[in-house]
Amino acid sequence: MDITLFLMLFGFVLAAYSIIANDTIQTLGTFLSSNSHRPWWILWIFIATIFTAVILYGWYSSGHIVDGQFIGDVAYDRLSKFPVPENFTWLLVLPPLIILLLTRWGIPVSTTFLVLTVFAPTNLEKMLTKSLLGYVVAFGASIILYLLISKIIEEKFIKSKPHEINDLPMHWIVLQWLSTAFLWSQWLIQDLANIFVYMPSRELSGIYVYGSIAVIWVMLGYIFYTRGGAIQGIVNSKTNVNDVRTATIINLVFGLILLFFKEMSNIPMSTTWVFLGLLAGREIALSITLHHRTMNDTAKNIGFDIAKAFFGLAVSVAIAFSFPILSEFLN
Repeated sequence: MDITLFLMLFGFVLAAYSIIANDTIQTLGTFLSSNSHRPWWILWIFIATIFTAVILYGWYSSGHIVDGQFIGDVAYDRLSKFPVPENFTWLLVLPPLIILLLTRWGIPVSTTFLVLTVFAPTNLEKMLTKSLLGYVVAFGASIILYLLISKIIEEKFIKSKPHEINDLPMHWIVLQWLSTAFLWSQWLIQDLANIFVYMPSRELSGIYVYGSIAVIWVMLGYIFYTRGGAIQGIVNSKTNVNDVRTATIINLVFGLILLFFKEMSNIPMSTTWVFLGLLAGREIALSITLHHRTMNDTAKNIGFDIAKAFFGLAVSVAIAFSFPILSEFLN
């Protein structure tokens, strides 16, 4: 194995773990919180199975035969504007390392900006525009929805006794797991590009596909074993997210928003910003209708999350635009 291929595969492994660990709060945070009483390995097998289905579907649906070998795109055409670098250096491995450190500190950095911008800085404006639009749409949709349903639904959920939540009818459990599967699949379609950008080709053969599936199964197992790690605190700080019924609604709304933006264009976007917009709109609506906390406290909570997101954006931009200078200096 030559040094370039080694660096690519090493970057892939780092990206796979750091990105999934950081973005766990978006897609699996409410699932982890509301199913904390269940064995971790049951949740792991369920989520890993959905992951495998999404990967294989994308691969087979886009696949074709080249020189007698079946190859396909597992990133759902999200990397069409991000070609494999002609000169792949160790500097390209730095973004997932930074993500790993920020995740340890509980900072929900946008992995899309931090990783993909380094590979193609010229696409930053389009990704940023789509991501900001995603935040605004999620924020607005969430406020409208929760202003309408808070008094009817959320207030009832919040007032439920602990034993009533644990004894929910089976249909709520089924709905939550289905909504989680839907959201997880939509997130994967959006964010697989952030991981597979490190692969040596945009269309992969079976050995790379099945090998990556095995690697990510192990990583997901560790993430579920540790119950999401420090980054999970952002979800746990929000109102009543450990309720299965609340988690179901959040997952469904978030998944539908990602589906909307998936159909809009194949430009990658920050799902982190969409998620933070969704939670922000929900917290404001609940403060207005249920008065469960003061608007000042809600604003501080939201502002802290936004500050973290913009910190991640600043880091991403700094790395992306300093990369050519640093690369030239080292050469």
